[in-house]
Amino acid sequence: MQTLLPLLARGAVLSPFKRPRSDAAFPRDRLVLSGVRIDLARLAAYERACGFPTGADALPLTYPHVLGFPLAMRIMASRAFPLPLLGLVHTSIEVTRLREPATTGEYELAVHVEGLTPHRRGTEATVVTGARVDGSLVWESRSTYLARHRTTADARTPADARTPADARTPADARTAADARTPADARTPADARTSAHAHTSADARTVAHVPSAGPKPLPVVAEWRLAGDVGRRYAAVSGDRNPIHLHPLTARLFGFPRAIAHGMWTVARCLAEQPADASVQLRAEFKSPVLLPGTVTYAADGGRFELRGGERVHLTGELREHRANSA
Repeated sequence: MQTLLPLLARGAVLSPFKRPRSDAAFPRDRLVLSGVRIDLARLAAYERACGFPTGADALPLTYPHVLGFPLAMRIMASRAFPLPLLGLVHTSIEVTRLREPATTGEYELAVHVEGLTPHRRGTEATVVTGARVDGSLVWESRSTYLARHRTTADARTPADARTPADARTPADARTAADARTPADARTPADARTSAHAHTSADARTVAHVPSAGPKPLPVVAEWRLAGDVGRRYAAVSGDRNPIHLHPLTARLFGFPRAIAHGMWTVARCLAEQPADASVQLRAEFKSPVLLPGTVTYAADGGRFELRGGERVHLTGELREHRANSA
């Protein structure tokens, strides 16, 4: 397996010198790797780590992301990429599978940065990964990565004022603090102050309005996650971000314990979900999963969630892919 440690090291060294902003120049090159064949032993290890059945004829829906991740890292760790690799948070992924990629055969992988967009907490980059067989696209993903930094909106107005009061629903008001701090980006300090954020003027005015939010999905299973989940997934994916490996390295980035990889959480959920050969996935990483820990998997039809108590860690949906919706 290709080691990503040199890329991680280079990205870490360059991170303090980058000044992210949404209108920054970004690399336009499309990195391509041809003649890729599946290492069946590595695939089986991935399937075991994520809960997929082993020995299937087709790749798990999330596995091409692992194959293309070294190319994505080459871009994000480069000097030309404007966002610092340290602290970069994977906030969402969309996958379109046109047909099931076989475990045998040869693939061409291609990765490029689609663009940068402003976010209320900084700047997001969209990274596109595609897998082709004999020139035909069989799988494609769009991942968003957030670099947190001070924005113009932050400088002009208080945090709650950035969301107009008349645009916010009762559910929005109750979860405003969590929504403003997506995915793995939240620190203990954020957690400590979120209770105060819930008492903003907007929240107080709607405190007694009944919620019209969606009904929680029914719980299907409860999973007790061991403390080494991050290390085991790192071994099969190559993603050795220190926040996933050990409590000591996670604390350097503000987490009390190591946290699970977002892509492990979505893969673990998909291992429980039947999926068509031609399918679309949308998943959003809401809050970190601390390791060790206990989570509940909830699902109904194609929708699924991973929760820890009242906290939602991950939401996702699988639906049939239609050619005109790609």
